[in-house]
Amino acid sequence: MKIRFAVGPHGGSLSAAELVAFAEALEAAGFDGMWLSDLPVAPVLDPLLGLALAAGRTHRLRLGANLVPLGRNPFLLAKELAQLDQISGGRLLLSFVTGLWQPGERQALGLDGARRGDVLEEVLGLLRGWWTGDAVDHHSARWRFDQLPAAARPVQDPLEVWLGGRGPQALDRVGRIADGWLGAQLTPAEALLARRQIQAAAGRAGREVDPEHFGMSIPYAHEDPAAELLAPIAARRPDVDPLAFVPAGRTGLRDLIGAYVDAGLSKFVVRPLGAVASWADEAAWLAESILDLQT
Repeated sequence: MKIRFAVGPHGGSLSAAELVAFAEALEAAGFDGMWLSDLPVAPVLDPLLGLALAAGRTHRLRLGANLVPLGRNPFLLAKELAQLDQISGGRLLLSFVTGLWQPGERQALGLDGARRGDVLEEVLGLLRGWWTGDAVDHHSARWRFDQLPAAARPVQDPLEVWLGGRGPQALDRVGRIADGWLGAQLTPAEALLARRQIQAAAGRAGREVDPEHFGMSIPYAHEDPAAELLAPIAARRPDVDPLAFVPAGRTGLRDLIGAYVDAGLSKFVVRPLGAVASWADEAAWLAESILDLQT
C-alpha cells in the first residue's frame, strides 16, 4: 500500500498569514498534502477559500477539503471545485461529510427537514454530471436544472470524492457511491470493521472501492492531552475512551498509525489537538515522527 500523510490544523481559525505558513511548512517538510475542514456555523475560514490561497503559494502539496456540500448550490459548487482543481494544477482532494450536527447548523444549511444523507447523494450525482461535461437535466423537490451545461471541468478525470461517516447508513453509502472513505474517531478495530462493511456494500452494488482508498483522520498531542482538549471528542464518542484514537507523543502516534495500516488503511490526515505556536517547528516534529513511514 502507498502510505500518505496530510496534515490539518487544530480546530481554531487560521489567519491568512498563518495558513500560508502552514501550507509552506508542510510542502517544505515533504508531506503529501494539507487538509482543511468545513465548519459551517463556526467562525473559521471556508476551506475552499483557504485552499485557493494555498494553491497560489505551493507547487506540489495536495490540497484537501473535508467539505459539507449541503446548503451550497450544486451548480455553483461544481464550478467552484472544478476551477479550484484547475488553478491548483489538479491537486484537489475532496471528502464530503453531512455536517457536525452543531446547534443552528441545520437551519444555516437550509435543510428544511430533509435527510442529510439523501441530499448529499443528490448533490454528488449532480456534481459528477457537470464534471464529466454533461448538460444536466434534473428535477427534484430541491432543485430544477433543465439541460444546464457545465461551466467548468476539473483537471482530474475523474475528480474523486471520498465520504466520511461511521454509522451503518453512512458506510453503506460509501460502498455504493464513493471513491474512498476518510473515517474519524474510530479505533483500529472499529476501522477494520468499517472497511469490511464498505467493501461488502460495494460488492452488493456491483462495484469496488479501491483498497488504497481507505483513510483516517487522527488528532494527536505531543504529550498526554489535558482533559479540556479531549472533552469535545469524548462528547461525540462517550462510549469509547478518546485516548484509544488520540495518540500522545511520537511513539503513540506511530503505533496507532501502524495499527490502522494493519486494519487496511493507508491514507492519513493528522492534526494537532491544540493550538500551534510555529508551523515550521510543528512540521519538523511531525516529519521526524512519522514521515519515514510515507511510501
